[in-house]
Amino acid sequence: MSSSFLRLSSVNLHIDGIGKVLIERSDKAKRVTISVRPLKGIRVAVPPHVSFEKAEQLIYTKSDWIKEHQARMKQHEAKVTVYDHNQEFKTRSHTLRLLTHAQYTMRCVIDNEYINVFYPANKDVRDNDVQKFIRKSIEETYRKEAKQYLPQRTAFFAEKFGFNYQNVFIKNAKSRWGSCSHINNINLNLHLMRLPDALCDYVILHELAHTVEKNHGPRFWALLDSVCGNARALDKKLKAYRISIY
Repeated sequence: MSSSFLRLSSVNLHIDGIGKVLIERSDKAKRVTISVRPLKGIRVAVPPHVSFEKAEQLIYTKSDWIKEHQARMKQHEAKVTVYDHNQEFKTRSHTLRLLTHAQYTMRCVIDNEYINVFYPANKDVRDNDVQKFIRKSIEETYRKEAKQYLPQRTAFFAEKFGFNYQNVFIKNAKSRWGSCSHINNINLNLHLMRLPDALCDYVILHELAHTVEKNHGPRFWALLDSVCGNARALDKKLKAYRISIY
């Protein structure tokens, strides 16, 4: 049984007092790691040489830690927007439109004005699967808007303040709003489209400043202050926003 269990790439378990846990094989994992994330739940990443049984044992030994993080996770999930027909939701350029259809599948069509999300007529719009699909559709809209807006905005600031960079890439990073490579490629998170204009501009200018100063030393902050003003205050405001929860 142990050898066949090892061949599985993933397994879902229900652990008493904790609930659903996904155990997943990961070639990148060097040790068993447990993550508790809003909307995604509990995931255990298991390296190739460790059995799922050993990973399950670790879950039990870490149950207090998991429960503590579950409580925080639920607090974050309580802040997540619930999309329904009673309130309007807009991105920078699109309005969400929720539509039922006589099919069992869900579909999204993004046009110039609307995010058209079609879901089965026999499902409640607040159903977890429907909400996940709506969120995924909104994320794709942010990606589309980001590709149109962020490279142009970066070029505008580079020309205005005399920065030089190579390319702009739009990413769906989990922990960074942006980054600058050693060859001055600028990576910007598609979720910047959710931020107020001033903070979106701040992130772009922050990464452009890294084309000149690669670390966060005094010269970096002085340069950033010279192009955006009160950079530390903007950086503090940015920390109030989460990347993947909206």
